[in-house]
Amino acid sequence: MTPRLTGSMLAGSLIRICEVKGGHAMVLAKGDPDAGALLISLYHKGRVSGLFEQLLDPQGRYRWTRTGPQDDEDQAAFDHYIRKRRTNDPDLWVVELDIADGERLIAEWGGDG
Repeated sequence: MTPRLTGSMLAGSLIRICEVKGGHAMVLAKGDPDAGALLISLYHKGRVSGLFEQLLDPQGRYRWTRTGPQDDEDQAAFDHYIRKRRTNDPDLWVVELDIADGERLIAEWGGDG
C-alpha cells in the first residue's frame, strides 16, 4: 500500500496555500484525522463557485472534479449537499476556500497524499 498524507495534513496544507495566495480558508467540518477524504467548498468574493472532490478518472487516477449541485446561485442546495455527504461519511473533511481562480489553485496543489 502506498503511504498517503492524513486528512488533517491535507486540510491544513490546502488552507495554508490558499492564505499564502491571498485567499481565506477554514475548516467547516473535521473528518477522520487520518483517513478522512476532502470536500472543497469553493467561493470567490463570498459567492459560491462549486464543490470539488477527488474522483477516479477513466485512467484510474484521482482528479479534482466538480461535484454536487451545478447551480452556483443556489446556496441552500450546496449546504444541503454538504450536510448529506457528512451524514453518509462522517470521516469527510469539508474545507471552504474563498479565493480568485480557486479551481486553478486546487489543480496546482494536487493534494494527492
